[in-house]
Amino acid sequence: MNPTETHRRPFHLAFAVHDLAAARAFYGGLLQCPEGRSSPEWVDFDLYGHQIVAHLSPDECSPAAAQATNVVDGEQVPVRHFGVVLPMAEWQALADRLRAAEVRFVIEPQIRFQGQVGEQATMFFMDPSGNALEFKAFADLGQLFAH
Repeated sequence: MNPTETHRRPFHLAFAVHDLAAARAFYGGLLQCPEGRSSPEWVDFDLYGHQIVAHLSPDECSPAAAQATNVVDGEQVPVRHFGVVLPMAEWQALADRLRAAEVRFVIEPQIRFQGQVGEQATMFFMDPSGNALEFKAFADLGQLFAH
């Protein structure tokens, strides 16, 4: 499927959290993800049309796993991370909302690969369980998979 097509299939991602109330406050509150089904052990969230599921598993929330990084365009990028590619205006609004909430960024909102193939806006931050999230935006979505 072409990255510029508007009809994409939603992905499903399950991940560990140490506390479901903290996950609800972060994903449902701060990120404004509507909550779906839930049980005492997990919660579904709608992350921009994608299904993410926070599973209660405190032992899986290892700070060491979240610390592994690789260098990308001069920044230490968390190896394990997930997120969404947003339209630029939505990305900027999210960055502004996170700054207003005083979220501590792993990588501050910025333009990566400036003037190069794949130029993109990006930011990284952690959820309360140490899961790294990256949100991106492209001025030209056709650059998403460009070489």
